[in-house]
Amino acid sequence: MSASGALMSVRLVAAEATQVSVQPTAAGVYAMSAGRLGAGAAAVLGLIGVVVGGMALARPSGRFGTGSGRLGVVVALTAGLIAMALGGLVVATSDGGVGTGNGLGGAIVALVVGLIALALGGLALARSRRTGVPA
Repeated sequence: MSASGALMSVRLVAAEATQVSVQPTAAGVYAMSAGRLGAGAAAVLGLIGVVVGGMALARPSGRFGTGSGRLGVVVALTAGLIAMALGGLVVATSDGGVGTGNGLGGAIVALVVGLIALALGGLALARSRRTGVPA
Protein backbone atom coordinates (compact mmCIF):
# COMPACT_ATOMS: atom_id res chain seq x y z
CA MET A 1 0.00 0.00 0.00
CA SER A 2 1.40 3.37 -0.97
CA ALA A 3 1.46 6.46 1.18
CA SER A 4 -1.23 8.14 -0.91
CA GLY A 5 -3.48 5.06 -0.56
CA ALA A 6 -3.09 5.10 3.22
CA LEU A 7 -3.81 8.80 3.30
CA MET A 8 -6.95 8.27 1.19
CA SER A 9 -8.25 5.56 3.54
CA VAL A 10 -7.64 7.81 6.56
CA ARG A 11 -9.67 10.55 4.88
CA LEU A 12 -12.50 8.11 4.14
CA VAL A 13 -12.60 6.93 7.76
CA ALA A 14 -12.63 10.55 9.00
CA ALA A 15 -15.45 11.43 6.60
CA GLU A 16 -17.53 8.42 7.69
CA ALA A 17 -16.99 9.26 11.37
CA THR A 18 -18.18 12.82 10.75
CA GLN A 19 -21.34 11.63 8.99
CA VAL A 20 -22.18 9.15 11.72
CA SER A 21 -21.82 11.71 14.51
CA VAL A 22 -24.18 14.19 12.81
CA GLN A 23 -27.11 11.76 12.51
CA PRO A 24 -29.65 11.94 15.37
CA THR A 25 -29.74 8.95 17.65
CA ALA A 26 -32.71 7.48 19.44
CA ALA A 27 -32.88 7.89 23.19
CA GLY A 28 -32.53 4.82 25.36
CA VAL A 29 -35.59 2.92 26.46
CA TYR A 30 -35.28 3.97 30.10
CA ALA A 31 -33.57 7.33 29.55
CA MET A 32 -35.50 10.47 30.39
CA SER A 33 -34.58 12.90 27.64
CA ALA A 34 -35.54 16.55 27.79
CA GLY A 35 -38.25 15.98 25.20
CA ARG A 36 -39.80 13.13 27.16
CA LEU A 37 -39.71 15.14 30.36
CA GLY A 38 -41.25 18.23 28.78
CA ALA A 39 -43.94 16.23 26.99
CA GLY A 40 -44.80 14.33 30.16
CA ALA A 41 -45.07 17.51 32.20
CA ALA A 42 -47.26 19.11 29.53
CA ALA A 43 -49.54 16.06 29.37
CA VAL A 44 -49.95 15.96 33.16
CA LEU A 45 -50.68 19.68 33.27
CA GLY A 46 -53.23 19.28 30.48
CA LEU A 47 -54.85 16.39 32.34
CA ILE A 48 -55.14 18.55 35.46
CA GLY A 49 -56.80 21.20 33.31
CA VAL A 50 -59.28 18.65 31.93
CA VAL A 51 -60.24 17.43 35.41
CA VAL A 52 -60.63 20.93 36.82
CA GLY A 53 -62.52 22.10 33.73
CA GLY A 54 -64.86 19.12 33.97
CA MET A 55 -65.53 19.84 37.61
CA ALA A 56 -66.15 23.53 36.88
CA LEU A 57 -68.56 22.58 34.10
CA ALA A 58 -70.40 19.96 36.15
CA ARG A 59 -70.79 22.02 39.30
CA PRO A 60 -70.43 25.70 38.53
CA SER A 61 -70.63 26.99 42.09
CA GLY A 62 -69.33 25.82 45.42
CA ARG A 63 -66.59 23.54 44.12
CA PHE A 64 -63.57 25.82 44.33
CA GLY A 65 -63.90 27.82 47.50
CA THR A 66 -66.13 30.70 48.46
CA GLY A 67 -64.66 33.39 46.20
CA SER A 68 -66.10 34.57 42.91
CA GLY A 69 -66.32 30.99 41.67
CA ARG A 70 -64.20 31.51 38.56
CA LEU A 71 -61.12 29.83 39.96
CA GLY A 72 -61.88 26.51 38.27
CA VAL A 73 -62.40 28.18 34.91
CA VAL A 74 -59.18 30.15 35.19
CA VAL A 75 -57.18 27.08 36.26
CA ALA A 76 -58.57 24.98 33.40
CA LEU A 77 -57.90 27.65 30.80
CA THR A 78 -54.41 28.40 32.09
CA ALA A 79 -53.39 24.76 32.40
CA GLY A 80 -54.71 23.98 28.92
CA LEU A 81 -52.90 26.93 27.38
CA ILE A 82 -49.58 26.08 29.05
CA ALA A 83 -49.94 22.40 28.10
CA MET A 84 -50.54 23.31 24.47
CA ALA A 85 -47.62 25.76 24.40
CA LEU A 86 -45.19 23.27 25.95
CA GLY A 87 -46.44 20.44 23.77
CA GLY A 88 -46.05 22.62 20.68
CA LEU A 89 -42.51 23.50 21.72
CA VAL A 90 -41.58 19.83 22.07
CA VAL A 91 -43.19 19.02 18.70
CA ALA A 92 -41.25 21.83 17.03
CA THR A 93 -37.90 20.83 18.52
CA SER A 94 -38.02 17.02 18.37
CA ASP A 95 -35.41 15.49 16.08
CA GLY A 96 -36.98 12.19 15.14
CA GLY A 97 -40.39 10.71 14.67
CA VAL A 98 -42.74 9.00 17.07
CA GLY A 99 -40.96 6.20 18.92
CA THR A 100 -37.45 7.64 18.81
CA GLY A 101 -37.49 8.77 22.43
CA ASN A 102 -37.61 12.50 21.76
CA GLY A 103 -41.06 13.00 23.28
CA LEU A 104 -43.00 13.60 20.06
CA GLY A 105 -45.79 11.16 20.95
CA GLY A 106 -46.25 12.64 24.41
CA ALA A 107 -46.21 16.14 22.98
CA ILE A 108 -49.01 15.28 20.57
CA VAL A 109 -51.00 13.85 23.48
CA ALA A 110 -50.30 17.06 25.44
CA LEU A 111 -51.61 19.15 22.54
CA VAL A 112 -54.85 17.17 22.40
CA VAL A 113 -55.38 17.12 26.18
CA GLY A 114 -54.58 20.84 26.41
CA LEU A 115 -57.12 21.57 23.70
CA ILE A 116 -59.76 19.57 25.60
CA ALA A 117 -58.93 21.52 28.78
CA LEU A 118 -59.33 24.80 26.91
CA ALA A 119 -62.67 23.66 25.49
CA LEU A 120 -64.02 22.59 28.89
CA GLY A 121 -62.84 25.81 30.51
CA GLY A 122 -64.40 27.86 27.72
CA LEU A 123 -67.70 26.00 28.03
CA ALA A 124 -67.73 26.54 31.79
CA LEU A 125 -67.00 30.25 31.29
CA ALA A 126 -69.75 30.59 28.71
CA ARG A 127 -72.21 28.79 30.97
CA SER A 128 -71.37 31.05 33.87
CA ARG A 129 -71.92 34.17 31.77
CA ARG A 130 -75.16 32.86 30.22
CA THR A 131 -76.87 31.72 33.43
CA GLY A 132 -75.47 34.38 35.72
CA VAL A 133 -74.13 31.69 38.06
CA PRO A 134 -70.50 32.32 38.97
CA ALA A 135 -68.30 29.66 37.43
